[in-house]
Amino acid sequence: MAYTNQQLQLILQEGEGYRIEFKEHISNLDRDMVAFANSSGGKIFLGISDDKQIKGVKITNQLKSQIQDIANNCEPPVKISLEKSDNILIINMREGTDKPYKCSAGFYNRVGPNSQKLNRNEIIEFIKSEGKIRFDELIEPKFIYPKDFDKNRFNEFLRLAEISEIGDTEKILINLGVAEKQEGRLYFTNAGILFFAKEPQRFIPWSVFTIALFKDKTGVDIIDRKEVEGSLFGIVEEVMKFVHLYSKVAYRFTGKPQRENIYEYPFEAIREAVINSVMHKYYFEHGHNNILRFLPDRIKIENYWQKPAHFVLGKTVFRRNHIIADLFAKIHFGEKMGTGFERIKEICKKENVLFPRIEFNDNYFYVTFKPSREYLRLAEADTTQKTTQKTTQKIIELIKTNQYITRNQLAEKLKITSDGIKYHLDNLKNEGILKRRGGRKAGYWKVVKN
Repeated sequence: MAYTNQQLQLILQEGEGYRIEFKEHISNLDRDMVAFANSSGGKIFLGISDDKQIKGVKITNQLKSQIQDIANNCEPPVKISLEKSDNILIINMREGTDKPYKCSAGFYNRVGPNSQKLNRNEIIEFIKSEGKIRFDELIEPKFIYPKDFDKNRFNEFLRLAEISEIGDTEKILINLGVAEKQEGRLYFTNAGILFFAKEPQRFIPWSVFTIALFKDKTGVDIIDRKEVEGSLFGIVEEVMKFVHLYSKVAYRFTGKPQRENIYEYPFEAIREAVINSVMHKYYFEHGHNNILRFLPDRIKIENYWQKPAHFVLGKTVFRRNHIIADLFAKIHFGEKMGTGFERIKEICKKENVLFPRIEFNDNYFYVTFKPSREYLRLAEADTTQKTTQKTTQKIIELIKTNQYITRNQLAEKLKITSDGIKYHLDNLKNEGILKRRGGRKAGYWKVVKN
């Protein structure tokens, strides 16, 4: 059945994604075919350019036969079906049942909106990982649409993705890959539930994100703790509100009317790490939440990942939760090419902060951020200044009480050295706050101004 103009406009707005590819010509078509077959299937819209312009193609039997030949020449052949909408030819690609698939240029896989070639090690990892069920693609029959569907969350997603709601909601949900229609009923995948359910945790309780503030460096004495619930993109924002709330700030005075805020931690880098944490979580494990621990000297993010975790480090093109990653990419949460830690590296370099420490064992993956070096420098200088001001004020108060008080007596009362008292007295004299009257032994102090 041909796509209506309204439906085509919706697809153009959504843009290319994990299951959608635009092609102006049939060049390199075999690469996209095997990429979709090696992933979760999808649609290739022939006659639309990468910048979403409808160029159109002349749809003839010869063109259809040529496309079928390309599919048959893949190894093994890929399954396709064709449909047209005016001058646009839609190639429907099924997920392959005999992976991996190869074209003349090599092995390709779908990564976000791109077909990416696999190198030798990636091919080995791909073969090893195939046959596993993807959590985010599983249907949850207990979810009832529209009863359990949160229209407000959906509208917020459309706003963030810059998609206007053209056509019916069900069609958009199907195009996003979060729902399927079977026998007249709309079924939601786990990805759809994690993004658009009224109560996602009623269906997937272990998707909560635990955040905790600790008084001590050992992480024993808890000041504040919260279990963050809601949609995945809402969880990211709530976790970051917590980080902002408890992060300290120092000030750099630049000579301009407005001082510059220097924050304790690189917020954008932490946000990227939180996004990666929920995006790549191993959701088949029900007994562990993602955790952010805010300690006096560090922020530590903990994630249960199960081997292999190369995708978390950005060392390979594989993603654990393809649909979740694609949805995050559409709303500009995280990069489309799985380069989260490259982004963190760039942010840390730009803000002159240390790259986070990365640790992992057989089950857990940890990312630890240390405070900014510039923040620590300014905070230490500010602490020193405040200490100096307090000592100076105590000296002035003691002199007001007894103008004949000696330097040694001041040192004894304030529990600092005689040389330290001399340093402060000299500063007070230089600033015109104190004056010395008379000789060293018989003289006295006079407070000129305070």
